[in-house]
Amino acid sequence: MSAPPVADPAEDWVAEMGARWLAHIDTFEGMIAPVDPALLEKAGLRPGERVVDIGCGGGTTTIAAGRLVGPDGEALGLDISEALIARAMERAASTGVANVRFECADASVYSGDDAKFDRLISRFGSMFFPDSYAAFANLHSLIRPGGRIDLAVWAAPRDNPWMSAMIAVVRRHLDLPRPEPHAPGPFAFKDPAYLQDILESAGFDKVGFDVWSGDLPFAAPGASSADAVTFALEGMAFRDKVAALGPPARDALARDLADLYRGYATGQGVMMPARVWLVQATA
Repeated sequence: MSAPPVADPAEDWVAEMGARWLAHIDTFEGMIAPVDPALLEKAGLRPGERVVDIGCGGGTTTIAAGRLVGPDGEALGLDISEALIARAMERAASTGVANVRFECADASVYSGDDAKFDRLISRFGSMFFPDSYAAFANLHSLIRPGGRIDLAVWAAPRDNPWMSAMIAVVRRHLDLPRPEPHAPGPFAFKDPAYLQDILESAGFDKVGFDVWSGDLPFAAPGASSADAVTFALEGMAFRDKVAALGPPARDALARDLADLYRGYATGQGVMMPARVWLVQATA
């Protein structure tokens, strides 16, 4: 049964969220870069395949996919943020990978052309649809019978201290809303049973879940605990609430975050545990 939309985060990605990601793009991408090899290895893209990257952001995963499918294949990156698509186009042009293209489009309603794609992939770009059941039904319509979808999505917040530990500190100083179960957002698919139901309702089968776990460099590789504090205060969704605090309250929050990040500081940066579901299903 289709779950009703909870919010419309797509509009936010067009505006504030997309702009924030672009402003901190090297930091965000440096932080999640360790997941890319695991996703692409699991996907096993082959030369000659046509692949769509859902919620492609700055295009790094799309470009990597383009290299894997080779000159006889094609990689298409879709994202709803015009600014991020512009950055992705710039990157593709600078790499010289000629079989990659990008479109500013909402993947939940994108119709493509008459030719079906062989593969769908997404690195943390599939959890923000207002109605995931409808969105994945549309994604299923883009892929040929026997084609495959491969997703990287965050597991539960408790298994991702990079988020949960930070939020616990921030809640001491700010009143943050508790997300509704299955609401669009980074952890919308933390429950494998929920995501499996979405995929199977959309027409996918042979749904499988594998786990990637490891340490992510919060605020990018080599960042100091001070860098991590700045990133948390300026790059996360609660930024506006932080900005509304008076200087004493903001300073107190910054000190508590600094204490948190010093506990994870290493010679490689602020390394924080993470857990990711690598999800596969067949059309």
